[in-house]
Amino acid sequence: MIHPPSTALPADLLDREEMQRALIGHDFGTVFRLARTKAGISYSRIAAACDIKPERVGTLARGQGRITTFDKIVEIADALHVPGHMVGLAPRPWESEDLPARVNGREIGTMRRRTVLQAATTGGLAAALPALHRPPEPKRIDVAYVIQLRARTARLRRLDEVLGGGDTYRVYLGEYQAARSTLRTASTTDDARKLMLSLLAEQAQQAGWAAFDGGQHAQASSLYRESMAAAREAEDAALLGNAYAFLAYQTADREQAVEIATRSCATITDGTPAGVRALLHERMAWACAVADRPADTERALDSARAALAEPQTEEQPDWAAWVDETELDIMTGRCWTELRRPLCSVPVLASALARYSDAHARDKALYLSWLADAYLTAGEVEEAAATAGRALGLCIGVASVRPRKRLAPVLRDLGQHRGVSAVREVLEQASA
Repeated sequence: MIHPPSTALPADLLDREEMQRALIGHDFGTVFRLARTKAGISYSRIAAACDIKPERVGTLARGQGRITTFDKIVEIADALHVPGHMVGLAPRPWESEDLPARVNGREIGTMRRRTVLQAATTGGLAAALPALHRPPEPKRIDVAYVIQLRARTARLRRLDEVLGGGDTYRVYLGEYQAARSTLRTASTTDDARKLMLSLLAEQAQQAGWAAFDGGQHAQASSLYRESMAAAREAEDAALLGNAYAFLAYQTADREQAVEIATRSCATITDGTPAGVRALLHERMAWACAVADRPADTERALDSARAALAEPQTEEQPDWAAWVDETELDIMTGRCWTELRRPLCSVPVLASALARYSDAHARDKALYLSWLADAYLTAGEVEEAAATAGRALGLCIGVASVRPRKRLAPVLRDLGQHRGVSAVREVLEQASA
């Protein structure tokens, strides 16, 4: 939602060091106070724009309380037109693609993600986001508590949309370890225990994914196996299947990856939500593509597409909610790229990525690397170079090892065409 310009913080106020410190630390009480005293934006206008009660705005401005939810941080940033990088977010939808970032009044070029947050926050992500401070452990776990904790887990999962695993791993690992400790020490009913075990399986997978994204493969594998144990005890077939799918995705042995992905799909039952079935089938397609099995790849992609096409009558778990037609198109293009079928991969990848937001910089950089690879296989050297350059630009400031690792062989192969000016430019960009 784009709010009226009357609530936008002026550029000279955003340039003030005190305001930048407050934004980086998510000290919105100070932000509100400076907005009123330095820019004349009343607390009532701030309250209306940010959907906060007026008395709450005044209380925050007096230094009492904190904003503690990720969604509200996003809402305030949009209401006051604070550029995403100043509060640790990706560029907001209303921002110009080339909006220059400013620190202490000095332009430092277009900044992506949370580069300022990295530089200015010595306490790490958990210290910067008040929402990450966990509530006290209860003495007794009931169903209501698990539902509350699951909602918190879903909210924290949104961090993965704007941050890389290098930033989020300790956050997600801490959540998992805290929940596991609670289950060990607190009393519980049988129903609550089963739900809590499912939540542990979900949290272990999220921590494992962040470890994988940050290059810590051994930790990721260990967490996926812990997730399997919790999912089995909880009798949660969907999460067990997803744990297998995660493990297959990072397994280096191609044939072994197919075997693990097959086990993942074997967990599917008539009661498995459609989105989960689509996710498991598309991960199966990827394993088959990497193992050079085109027929199996196509069958798995067809199964995933059929699952997504079904009416979704049952509730889809939040951890699978990211799977949609665009993501499946991207996976389809990636698979055909791996199978060296650029005439199949380029059209579907180019179309899907055209509607995929740059705000998801890590993922889009990764996906563009496959498009660049496909262009290169097709002999379209200039297009490959331009696409690789876009991916490199999106990599800046992202705490993930995967985009650069995936681009490395593409850039190496581009090196054979140094005589082309577009190639020379992207190689210089990569070296810089």
